[in-house]
This record gives sequence, structure tokens and C-alpha cells, in this order.
Amino acid sequence: MIDTRPDFDTREALAARRARFARVDEWVFDLDNTLYPAHTDLFAQVDVKIRDFVQKLLGSTPDEAQRLQKDYYRRYGTTLRGLMIEHGITPDDFLEYVHDIDHSVVEPDPALGRAIERLPGRKFIMTNGTRKHAEKVAARLGITHHFTDIFDIVAADLLPKPHRETYDAFLARAGIVPERAAMFEDLSRNLAVPHALGMATVLVVPHGAREVLRESWELEGREDGHVDWLTDDLAAFLHGLIVG
Repeated sequence: MIDTRPDFDTREALAARRARFARVDEWVFDLDNTLYPAHTDLFAQVDVKIRDFVQKLLGSTPDEAQRLQKDYYRRYGTTLRGLMIEHGITPDDFLEYVHDIDHSVVEPDPALGRAIERLPGRKFIMTNGTRKHAEKVAARLGITHHFTDIFDIVAADLLPKPHRETYDAFLARAGIVPERAAMFEDLSRNLAVPHALGMATVLVVPHGAREVLRESWELEGREDGHVDWLTDDLAAFLHGLIVG
């Protein structure tokens, strides 16, 4: 594990971390590049499908399609929302097409499963992807049975994280008190609202050279005040929260 705080490895820091998470009994996990490592490169398949969809929709070159795809993703939270706002598309065909990928590259993760199982209380997946995609990923990881529910982009009325309204809708639907919850994400910007609401926040980052697989802006914000903890090993971080 890594952390930007200089006292991360001290006994006092570990005790403080455990004390904070002792108040948590609602655990909220992002899906892509959080519950499975970024170097699995599963989302790269989605990325290519999105680019192809944009290219066909707009009749653009591959380079222009990729530029628009990334621009909409950064400005609107998802490329889909950008296409809906800028071009008036309906979501069904897009969602079905871009998540029709090979999920077999995701390998079972028994260590993660054991860590999630040991956490007290309820566990949720909150994703800007679809429920169907989340279910396939969770099944491949072997962790489906640990989760109470999945809150996807459709449940969010197609308004993605980091919009405040989406978190409010999720918390209301699940009946979660933010001060008793923790949020795990791979994008710093998606932790700003949870932190403001009183949730404990953990940023899950790629390991070492694997960072080259990410957009540069996706790696920003590690030092931001709304990031309480930083780790490159989710399973180990979760195991470290449990005493005994």
C-alpha cells in the first residue's frame, strides 16, 4: 500500500485509521478500475467501443471521435451524457453496444472477496456503467454475493458521478447515513461530494508503471483534501481495517 501522508505506516496512523472506519457500516465501491486493477485493461475494451460508436454516429475520423469522446468524458462525467446533451441521442443503443465486451480478462480475486466479506454492514457498487456490466465483473471476481445492491447509470437517471444529485439519489435509495459510510474510487473528483457529505474517502490508484494506461487528468487530485486515504492495493487496505 501507499499513502501520501508521511505517517501512514506508523502505529498511531493505523490506529487512527481503524478508529475512523470503526464507525463505518456502509461500504460503497466504484466498479471499473477500483474493484479490479486498472492493469486488467478491461475498460480499454469499453474505451474502444465508445470511440467506434462516436465515429459511426458522427461520421468522423477515428482521431476526431477519440478527441470528442475524451472531451465529453472529462466535461460531462461520461461520454454518453456528452452525446445526449450535444447530439440528443437516446442511451439504450449506446449502453448495450459499449458494454458488449469480453469480461473473461477479469480474474477471480479471493483475497478481495475475503476482505469485503469481513467488513461489517452492507456493501454497494456505485458505477457510471450499467448493472449488467457490473454483475458480469462482480461474477468474474467472485464477489457478487457480498453486495446488497448495485446503483448504476440507469438508476441515476443517466446523470453520472460526480454530480451531487446522483450521490443524493443513491444515498436516499439505499437509506445510507453518510457519516457511517466509506467510498472507494479510482477518480479523485468522484470523492469530492462523498467527502463533503461526511463519508470516509479512499482513492484507489494504479500501481507504478501501470499508470501509463490512464489519461493524465484521471491521475490528478491525489493530494486534494477530499481524499482521506490513498492505496494501490484495495484488498490489503480493507484487510488492514479489521483487528484480529
